Amino acid sequence: MEHAYYYDRNKFDTLLYGIIEQNSTEQALSWLQQQKEKLGEPVSVQRFNLTFTAIPRFMGKNTIQTAPSYIELSDNTPFFIQGYTLDKLVRIWWLLQFPAADREAYVRVIEGLFDAADMNEQAALYAALPVLAWPEAWVFRTTEGIRSNIGPVQEAVMLYNIYPARNLEEPAWNQLVMKAFFTDKPIHLIRGLDERANPALAAILTDYAHERWAAGRKVHPMLWRLVGPFINADNFTDIQRVWHSEVNVEKEAAALACASSTYAPAKQLLEQSATLREEIASQHLTWDTIAARIA
Repeated sequence: MEHAYYYDRNKFDTLLYGIIEQNSTEQALSWLQQQKEKLGEPVSVQRFNLTFTAIPRFMGKNTIQTAPSYIELSDNTPFFIQGYTLDKLVRIWWLLQFPAADREAYVRVIEGLFDAADMNEQAALYAALPVLAWPEAWVFRTTEGIRSNIGPVQEAVMLYNIYPARNLEEPAWNQLVMKAFFTDKPIHLIRGLDERANPALAAILTDYAHERWAAGRKVHPMLWRLVGPFINADNFTDIQRVWHSEVNVEKEAAALACASSTYAPAKQLLEQSATLREEIASQHLTWDTIAARIA
């Protein structure tokens, strides 16, 4: 069964359950263990589904207090759990209890949960994408989540989630990033943002910036993070415009974009401000500091 998972499922299961123990009452833990025992062999799909639905009622919805911000999966791969409620964490642990040896049966059962899920169940399922077995099976489901108009579901797919950057093809990835801008999500919390930056996304984002400027609206400073590595003759005038902005955080974003560029005019533009150049070199100005200022 282990080949279904790209990480050590048993180790992750144990770490996750330890956090659940620290944040649960004895009564709640007793209920959870009973459900595990009652799953049976072969596993009862009906009981598996009913338990998944019942978890908030028996475990509670308190925000977990005793926990690291993430659990290591493999090779510096973090699974982020900060701000999770107990029911969400338990649902993710419960998903690990369904046997994954039979790929077809496993995918059918998890897809069934997605199809029947309410908003909170969907959020837990999408948050669990990085730890589900058979990772290649959830690509289409992820694109469905990107198209969702439900805020908590969008956030579960987009924020802190390592699955999309690792598994989506470029058009779907670009759609996720654009949807995050459209819906005003905290862009810096998208995992893999820099690694998955690409020229097509940079072009889409500069077009989007032009539309917002034409409508007299502001452009999110984080947008230039994704344009920076692809500054060229076509979009350099946009970078110059932001550089000359009277809004400090916008000029800083332009400076960071220039710092990530190999385009000679962009490098020359950055040379015009020794202060910004030094702040970037000393790491006093980063995309994280930009994010903190516009939060």
